[in-house]
Amino acid sequence: MRQAAARRFQHAVVTGGAGFVGSHLCTALLDQGTAVTCVDDFCTGTPGNVAHLAGRPGFTLLRADVTEPFAVERSADLVLHFASPASPADYLRLPLHTLETGSLGTRNALALARRHGARFILASTSEAYGDPQQHPQSENYWGNVNPVGPRSVYDEAKRFGEAFTTAEAGVNGTDAGIVRLFNTYGPRMRGYDGRAVPTFIRQALAGEPLTVTGDGRQTRSLAYVDDTVRGILAMAASDLLGPVNIGNPVEITMLDLARTVIELTGSESTVRFIERPTDDPAVRCPDITLARGKLQWEPLVPAAEGLARTIRWYRERAAAD
Repeated sequence: MRQAAARRFQHAVVTGGAGFVGSHLCTALLDQGTAVTCVDDFCTGTPGNVAHLAGRPGFTLLRADVTEPFAVERSADLVLHFASPASPADYLRLPLHTLETGSLGTRNALALARRHGARFILASTSEAYGDPQQHPQSENYWGNVNPVGPRSVYDEAKRFGEAFTTAEAGVNGTDAGIVRLFNTYGPRMRGYDGRAVPTFIRQALAGEPLTVTGDGRQTRSLAYVDDTVRGILAMAASDLLGPVNIGNPVEITMLDLARTVIELTGSESTVRFIERPTDDPAVRCPDITLARGKLQWEPLVPAAEGLARTIRWYRERAAAD
């Protein structure tokens, strides 16, 4: 296996590069000396997420919808396919676009990688496991997904993308890898995107009740975005096909997360329980044995530290507005 330190990239294409995780990837790649073309149609991402990169040598912003064939002028040796609505609020609002990005978009991003002879990384998701009956979830678990439920447009788009990437590697020999990302949080998440961390922080800073779904006993495993990006880049530097779980194996209930956010913000907010969404997973926790063994990767940022950093970003942004 190639070691991460031995494989360097000259030019990376990041689809969905103006999104939450994508924008952090663009920054990390530029910081390590890799030129970056950020491709985004801004259906959920925003130019503001990469505004700090404008003018940096090697950075290019290309507005394009990856469901249509697209090209980049400069030869690329890495393609990271991160384009897709990722929060329930977004993929429920854009169901067909989500399915097309996972299918047509994956095809077009793979075609770009094949033309350039580039390493290809697909951003898949822990949602591939659905409401899991195996706990924690390892990569050999096939999942428990409702194919026609409200979340299926995202779950099945990602599962199809995994199948397409695996077939592409087998038939055409494309140098491809698949990462299954578990819940990631950090700066640049939109306060109204529907995910727990930004929702709770926004509500706590506004002094509003924190809306916890169901009884709050459902669990998630939260990885700070810097840790997730390190894992993605370690996968890119390897020659693994995967899939490989990238996530934090420390679980937290949604009720405990809400209470932690209230404590860290110093808010006087209370908790209000609301109806739990259909097909909302009861548990979510990655088995990261493969990532630890093959990528020498594991998360380093404790939840209290990562949440404090994220809260600070929200406060600074509010002060600047």
